[in-house]
Amino acid sequence: MFRHLAVAVMALAAVTTATAAPASPAEATTRLVPAADREVAFTADGTTAYGTLHVPRHRAGQRLRAALLLPGSGPTDRDGNQPPASSPDTLAQLAGALDGEGIVTLRFDKYGTGRTGLGAYRDHPEELDYPAFLRQARAAYESLRDQPETDPHELLLVGHSEGAMTGLVLGGTVRPRPAGLALLQPQAIRLLDLVTLQLQAQVDEATRQGRFTPEQQHTIDAAIDAAVTSLREHRPVDTTDLPAAIAQLFEAFQGPNARFVESDDAVYPPDTAAALRPGTKVLLTCGTNDAQVPCATTNALTNALRHAHTGGPGRVTLPAVDHLMHDPDHPSTLAPSVLGALHRWARH
Repeated sequence: MFRHLAVAVMALAAVTTATAAPASPAEATTRLVPAADREVAFTADGTTAYGTLHVPRHRAGQRLRAALLLPGSGPTDRDGNQPPASSPDTLAQLAGALDGEGIVTLRFDKYGTGRTGLGAYRDHPEELDYPAFLRQARAAYESLRDQPETDPHELLLVGHSEGAMTGLVLGGTVRPRPAGLALLQPQAIRLLDLVTLQLQAQVDEATRQGRFTPEQQHTIDAAIDAAVTSLREHRPVDTTDLPAAIAQLFEAFQGPNARFVESDDAVYPPDTAAALRPGTKVLLTCGTNDAQVPCATTNALTNALRHAHTGGPGRVTLPAVDHLMHDPDHPSTLAPSVLGALHRWARH
């Protein structure tokens, strides 16, 4: 009887062992990990910056394409907002769109926003210049590269407005080089040239509405041109002939923001395209309702990308889309044409 009992116990042990055996490598790779967000921290210039890493649903152990999301100008946080005045959630919505393409995203609070704050620049914010923001973005790229879910050979840069210019500059200098860039409504000419275009367009509209005479418009336009020349030549700006709001803007440009404005204006985006790796897949969007970055301002950059032998899809014109990538039927979400352009770029 004991012999039969021992055999039974051994058989039971064999069954128990079989059911408790670890999953095979093939079984492990088929296990799906649900989509999740987590807080990420990285350091640049002695300041800890904070961001959100979004990882789409994926197979356990899978390495995914990954995109660094770069915000536009001003105090724009990780979600693409400037609270309380503006909360379009531009970057958060881009992260959601790229989740659908199976792409990991990292978005972060740039200097002066969110959990990051001013950090090491707290007591001297006037020393913040454009290269400081570039160094912060480079540190974010390296943090994204080192995440366990990302494929370091399939890194991407996705920038909106000024963030697109930042992505363009980084694209030719970071290691490893990115596989692709999405330049969304990009700052594609020098900063002060873009400011001039924007201000003179506003003055033209005000003249059309009867708030200025044609003679006053001519005077104001000339004063704007002179103010830009003075800034670039490091001379005081004469604001005598400028409306109060425009005068205040130029006073800020030569005051606490002088260092940033000068260093940002020194970058001519088309010149940076030559450093991109040939074959880099580039999407450049412009919206026909974008008053801040009109499509015509992207002509030189589009040509430079072609001469740099970058890949497609290239420039995509988005009908009725504004600077925040909305259209009249989608005033608070990314327009379908934007999502379609991102999908085509991601497929490349």
